[in-house]
Amino acid sequence: MGSAGTKKWMTGLLLVGLVGIVGYGAVKIVHIKHLSIKNTSLPIKYVRIEGVFQYLGKNEIKTVLQPLVTTSFFDVDMQAIYSAVSILPWVETVTVKRIWPDAIDIKVREKKPYARWGKSSLITDQGVIFTPGNMKQFQTLTVVIGPEHQEVKVLEIMKGIKTALADQSMELEEFSINDRWSWKIKLSNGLEILLGRNDQLKKLQRFLKTIAVLGQEQVKQIAKVDLRYPNGYAASWKPGTAEIDWKAIVNPNNTKQAPEKAIQSR
Repeated sequence: MGSAGTKKWMTGLLLVGLVGIVGYGAVKIVHIKHLSIKNTSLPIKYVRIEGVFQYLGKNEIKTVLQPLVTTSFFDVDMQAIYSAVSILPWVETVTVKRIWPDAIDIKVREKKPYARWGKSSLITDQGVIFTPGNMKQFQTLTVVIGPEHQEVKVLEIMKGIKTALADQSMELEEFSINDRWSWKIKLSNGLEILLGRNDQLKKLQRFLKTIAVLGQEQVKQIAKVDLRYPNGYAASWKPGTAEIDWKAIVNPNNTKQAPEKAIQSR
């Protein structure tokens, strides 16, 4: 259902004893055996699950609900249902209501991944970290790494850097802040940028301004840029890169050069 590689569905009706998953266009009936009702006085006949799901599997919800709804309408533990559904990795919010005389209504909102947090978790654009069972389909997302309990701040910094790089047609692949708050960036073309602990954004903007002078072709030959210098930066070049005439680049008109070097090469 939906486009290839992306599963989208709306789950509808979950019956106790006879379970039906009802979408807005097709009905699929799934029989569940050996499911007994402990209390036949006003038993729960329907559990309606409402939501638009791209990653959350309907079977995940059914599995956690089945042992909780085999009771009467009045005896069902609503808090237990809420807790069981809300702790699923992909669930962002959930509401649970009794619908007289024989139904439970559950509305679920799914989390939307914004980036990877480390190698094994995801993070939403609000800074909520969660760990799904399968990370394979999220390998193209930007990797963000930061100190514990600082995910919201780290994410906001990353968003600003991502925008600044995009303005220069550069794509951020990884952004990390270590415990000493030293920043490091890796671009999709393999270029690593070391920003250090002080004036990181100012240093990054200074580097980005030199791109127009260097040219995109020259930038593609850089393996690593160290911006931790007060008045310039050091560039390490990819193997096989031809020697560059910095004087011609920095001072193409052969005018008197400023005492401050714009770029150092190593």
